[in-house]
Amino acid sequence: MITLVDFVYYLEILIIIYFFTVNFSYLALTFLAAERLFAQTLRQKVSITQTRDSALIPSVTIIAPAHNEELTITESVSSFLEVHYPELEIIVVNDGSGDGTLKRLIDKFGLFETKIKKISEIPTSAVISTYRSTVDNRLIVIDKVNGGKADALNAGLNYCGSRLFCSVDADTLIERDSIYKLVRPYLESESHTIAIGGVVRVANDCVIENGGVREPVLPSSFLAASQTVEYIRSFLCGRLGWSRFSNSLLIISGAFGLFDRQNVIEAGGYLTGCVGEDMELIVRLHRYMCDKNKPYKVLFLPDPVCWTQVPEDLTILARQRERWHKGLLETIIKHCGMIGNYK
Repeated sequence: MITLVDFVYYLEILIIIYFFTVNFSYLALTFLAAERLFAQTLRQKVSITQTRDSALIPSVTIIAPAHNEELTITESVSSFLEVHYPELEIIVVNDGSGDGTLKRLIDKFGLFETKIKKISEIPTSAVISTYRSTVDNRLIVIDKVNGGKADALNAGLNYCGSRLFCSVDADTLIERDSIYKLVRPYLESESHTIAIGGVVRVANDCVIENGGVREPVLPSSFLAASQTVEYIRSFLCGRLGWSRFSNSLLIISGAFGLFDRQNVIEAGGYLTGCVGEDMELIVRLHRYMCDKNKPYKVLFLPDPVCWTQVPEDLTILARQRERWHKGLLETIIKHCGMIGNYK
């Protein structure tokens, strides 16, 4: 019979093993990420200037779902419109906001109601009306019944006519050259890229002007500053390290990811009713491409950057992490058949 002392002893051993395993894994990923970062810096196949001048540059649509974002929505949309890219469209999906999100968009960007043709027919909650801007005709706003973030992204996809789309959060600020940097792999010969992730950085307390971060600073809040370190580890060590292995990347942040629209449509779009729709989509794309025996790449690039606000309240942070872990568990259960699948 195991005594309490024995139980505590074995538990301590288990915790020590877990501690060393996790930290050794992160250390290994850090070295792999450093090697990949150095290699990418030395040999960029396509420069920003070459990308701009390419006749093959693909069209891109930024899709931003918004729910009760009246405090930041106009600043974020202004940053989207300041992005340097020739073939760009912006679709903001007002997902049943109960505040003044839609009114702010109408007032700021001179929206007028008009009929916009659907490109695809992914099932979504009802669309109430569609708008186009008189200030900048690249901006489209879709007003719909609330259905959640995944449903809002699907509604945006239905009206997206570009070859590629970039999913972002409504409070995201995109650096002006980031789309150019994201599309470079699509211009490489024999490219089978279907999804690319970029870096998400913490914008709390940064000096923001004209829809962009003019002066990055470390947040004064300890909670936000801690997340700044965490985001650096997660993106520049974790995801960059995992991308060193062929198609081993299992998540591209919903705050900043570029996708091949046709492949996402064929895979069924975003899964509604799922908390972690960004991770679930990537795992499902892996599964879809493997099942169809299609060559593909899911990549992470360290130079395209966007900025986002992180929680400074412990309760809000706890709810966010609860959603993330629930989404991870949902994805693992739904796609457990991928475990050990070496196709």
